[in-house]
Amino acid sequence: MTNTADTTNARAHARSQAAAAAVSGPVLPDGVDAARITFAQRIPAEGYANVVLGRGTRLRLSDPHGSACAHLFLLRAESPWERLNVADTVKVPWQAYLSAGHPLLSDQGRVLATVVADSTGHHDTLCGPSPAARDRLHLAGVKQGLEPRDIGPSISFFRGVRVERDGGLTPTGSAGAGAAIDLLIHLPVTLLIANAEHPLDLSPTTDLDAVAWSAAAELTAEHNTDPEYLRAVENTESDWNASTLEAIA
Repeated sequence: MTNTADTTNARAHARSQAAAAAVSGPVLPDGVDAARITFAQRIPAEGYANVVLGRGTRLRLSDPHGSACAHLFLLRAESPWERLNVADTVKVPWQAYLSAGHPLLSDQGRVLATVVADSTGHHDTLCGPSPAARDRLHLAGVKQGLEPRDIGPSISFFRGVRVERDGGLTPTGSAGAGAAIDLLIHLPVTLLIANAEHPLDLSPTTDLDAVAWSAAAELTAEHNTDPEYLRAVENTESDWNASTLEAIA
């Protein structure tokens, strides 16, 4: 057994452990210049991550081994009292099942992010986080100066749920290895992610990849033509322009 009773031996042991560790990195997206990537992390099973993402960032979450479960929560970076509202995210677009073009709305009726690509279709806006996921979201929040009361119900990606005619909820599992979902960030946000079991699907999780890159030009693209979406985008842009002018003044 290595003697770590003094700092010299403890340091040597820690460095040897780090050198021996085989840490896999996330799969980076094809066709994206490495210079544009602002965040890249492989989140292990039962792990979590936190990062501040700027407006015009594209975030790709992917499930390399087929059993990830990404519990996601967003707060506006400069004013964290404005945060993801899952109820409005379902209610305003008249749709509980996420797919490309679906906005993730704040409690102020603004678009924090839009789903711009989805190869899985197995997501959940209804159940919220499992106890394990909630604990990890709280740990991720602490790293950003947040308290448990700041973190509300989350959205789960890669583990689906469907509503039956009698109102019951049926888990539909994952879409398999290689599935991915892309979000376009409309306002600067603090992103919290926990890769942990789903409350209705307790099967063990596997690695989750998260990669973000600059994609500001996509903010002007047409992602959804529904009037509810366009109104939310207009609210978002008006607020952003006003805050930008105020900062300049």
